[in-house]
Amino acid sequence: MAEQGQYPEYWEADVVLRDGRTGHLRPVSPADAEALQAFHMRQSQSSIYLRFFTYKAKLSGRELKRFTNVDYHDRVAFVITLGSEIVGIGRYDRLDDPTEAEVAFNISDEHQGRGIGSILLEHLAAAARENGIRRFSAEVLPENRKMLSVFADAGYEVRRAFDDGVIALDFDIDPTEKSRAVMESREHRAEARSVADLLAPSSIAVIGASREWGSIGYQLMEHIVEGGFTGSVYAVNPEAFELAGMVSYGKISEIPEPVSLAVIAVPYDQVQCVAEECAAAGVKHLLVVSAGFDDGEAGLVRQRRLVRYARANGMRVLGPASLGLINTRPEVSLNASMAPALPRRGGLGLFSQSAAIGVLLYAAAQRRRLGLSSTISAGNRADVSGNDVMQYWEDDADTKVVGLYLESVGNPRKFSRIARRLATGKPVIVAKSDVTGLQLPPGHSVRLTQAPQGALDAMLRQSGVIRVPTNEALMDVAQIACSQPLPRGRGLAVLSNSAALGRVLADAAVPLDLDAVHLRTDLDLDRGQSVALPALREAVAKALADEAVHSAVVTLLPAPGVNNDAIAETLLDCALEAGKPVVAVFTGIMDPSQLSEGVLASREPAPPAEADGGESTAGTELPAGLPCFASPGAAVTALAALVRYTEWAGREHGHFTEPAGVDTEGAQAYIDEQMARVANTELLRLGPAETARLLGFYGISVLPSLPFRTEDEAVQAANELGWPVVLKTMDEHLRHRLDLGGVRLNISSEQSLRSNISEMRTALEPYGRFELEVQSMAPSGQGCVLRAIEDPLLGPVLSFGIAGDAVNLLDDWAHGIPPLTSVDIADLVRAPRTSRRLFGYQGLPKVDVAALEDLIARVALLKDEHPEIALLEINPVLVSVQGVTVLSADVRLGNPQQRTDSARRALRD
Repeated sequence: MAEQGQYPEYWEADVVLRDGRTGHLRPVSPADAEALQAFHMRQSQSSIYLRFFTYKAKLSGRELKRFTNVDYHDRVAFVITLGSEIVGIGRYDRLDDPTEAEVAFNISDEHQGRGIGSILLEHLAAAARENGIRRFSAEVLPENRKMLSVFADAGYEVRRAFDDGVIALDFDIDPTEKSRAVMESREHRAEARSVADLLAPSSIAVIGASREWGSIGYQLMEHIVEGGFTGSVYAVNPEAFELAGMVSYGKISEIPEPVSLAVIAVPYDQVQCVAEECAAAGVKHLLVVSAGFDDGEAGLVRQRRLVRYARANGMRVLGPASLGLINTRPEVSLNASMAPALPRRGGLGLFSQSAAIGVLLYAAAQRRRLGLSSTISAGNRADVSGNDVMQYWEDDADTKVVGLYLESVGNPRKFSRIARRLATGKPVIVAKSDVTGLQLPPGHSVRLTQAPQGALDAMLRQSGVIRVPTNEALMDVAQIACSQPLPRGRGLAVLSNSAALGRVLADAAVPLDLDAVHLRTDLDLDRGQSVALPALREAVAKALADEAVHSAVVTLLPAPGVNNDAIAETLLDCALEAGKPVVAVFTGIMDPSQLSEGVLASREPAPPAEADGGESTAGTELPAGLPCFASPGAAVTALAALVRYTEWAGREHGHFTEPAGVDTEGAQAYIDEQMARVANTELLRLGPAETARLLGFYGISVLPSLPFRTEDEAVQAANELGWPVVLKTMDEHLRHRLDLGGVRLNISSEQSLRSNISEMRTALEPYGRFELEVQSMAPSGQGCVLRAIEDPLLGPVLSFGIAGDAVNLLDDWAHGIPPLTSVDIADLVRAPRTSRRLFGYQGLPKVDVAALEDLIARVALLKDEHPEIALLEINPVLVSVQGVTVLSADVRLGNPQQRTDSARRALRD
């Protein structure tokens, strides 16, 4: 929360406007008086009248002071600037009812229609909620239709009243499912438009273009021209009059038409100066190939300065250290990269960060003859990120499959949200190393995760992403997804001319959850091609005709006299006829790309196959081609990954619901009260009563317990709680250990309690002396552990496990990133290997899983809505056949960092 009167710098944000350009949003300050006056004087008489209900040529000194001097608590105002010019301002003033504020906007005539009003409203609402305001009101003239539409289209439930010639509006500003959807939709359209303009510029200027053969500038210019770019291309080099047969300009300002994309290939110490020249010339986007920004903190400072300046002047930055971008669409034909030639057109979109990985991905795609729709190398990923590109690919009809190689993750919560939406229609394949999020590549400036190992992977699975470990594995999956219908189930046919090879492949399918329902290992390819090919066609067609078979892997040893290209053509025909994926493994061939180009290249799309129920399946619109592998293991692993994906894409994903009996505002007020005791980075551990009260706001009750010092106090506590009781040590490590004497159950009398106290103290002597407590006896059940933390990178992370040594010794945890749908929660409960104990195990009855899922939903919501909760651990929660009982809870509060994905639209810092 911003301190009253103190400038809240963390409210500042770069934003993408509706047309894909950028602007800078920040709180107003007294220094803005002159710029605000200039803004007002540029406005038309009509706009001034609509804002002030009267005309005034200039703002008075008193008005300027009031509008620019705010306390950032009861009175807040934001401006959006392009360069030094204000293009929009929005404000709120708290009313007599402290939960309500009046809101007003003024948007530049020249910039109306760019979504500035809706962005200001989102940020004002976020600031107001932070300051305890829950409702906005406004007075608007009936003829001010644009402002009325801003309120009407925001997704809030707006109430209207007409009085004395003015329309009075009021609405609650707490986020709703509808308002979140509106914000996400606007964000999606703006960021997708931004990347679309980057990939399809109307004109390009290569700044740093060189005559020197082999230089980066020379190659970039050559590749753009020879790739057949359909727009205008200009060379900028003050030392050359002619380059590549074209006139060279000394400065970008000398180019006779507006430049859409500037490709910058100058020494890094000149990049900032060039960016400033581009801004003055009205350039929309910068592709910075120049490296040198990864030399420690000084390089990051230069990089941040570049991005901050570019965004403030309406430009987006790809890079620095970018390998470039490619768009194979014929009407664009853009190869602004170091790739020697424009690749063939296809359905695969590729995103990478470092140039080295980009080269590997491009080479792997070319080797497998995979057609590409577009590729983007983000380099240091200072601005344009994988999130932005996924927004574009979601709407891009040319992109059927998405592949990303991630070395760092800047905004995982936003990534999860976008990837989940994208993956419902297109496979999203992500290659990441095991240390992604734990260390930073050179030139990258993001937060590091402190979450449990596996939490980031859990987020990817939760989002429907196909996670692979390497770029080669990414291409393994992509070549099937791009060229074949997606498998509709786990049924697998394995065919081979080797019994050993076929058996090995069928066995390899088992741990990957594939069902080898059809196994034939007696294919005879030794009777000559004219006999072998028809027999092969018949065997494969028969296998694919089986309704239990959803895909086939044909793995073959070399056969004398039979051409591998002819085999591949036969298998490809079988796949097209059946509408099911077929994968070929040519064992003994070092590189499947040795097959002829016609076999691996795309063909015309097969007619859409009908899924059960008459609906066409997701992969059937893809061009047909034959995925060929040299390794049976790689083939079946890639196929299994797609099977898991299609199961995820075809399932019900649940819904976000708020459990009954939740008091969010009450919890926040109580947390704010406790936060007064938190100093700097220290954590405040709440006491048992404080913890119980906080959890109570979310409908979570903790079974009461009472500490004691003497046996008489223990008896008194038991009488107060009610018999039978449990005797426990208060040591956090032993209080759950029945086997070590830290717990004694079902004590039903005073005499038994006294004797148990004596015996427990004797049993615990080897470990030390500990305080003891008495607790009500809970119904017997299965012990579970819930843990939630606030991670610097991921935000809220929820972990679940079955209580006992297994959860820690075997790392048998399941993780989820709130917000969680009902299906996410069900998956979380069933993910630990020991979770079978919940569903009836060795004769034990099934416990009340629905009650456990309800508890998890409450904890997830509590943690998601209150980042001040640094740690929440419930250990144990007993799940019985008729409900759950929380026996112990630990809550620690701390000063949170601002989450990387809030309710307001903002680019990553």
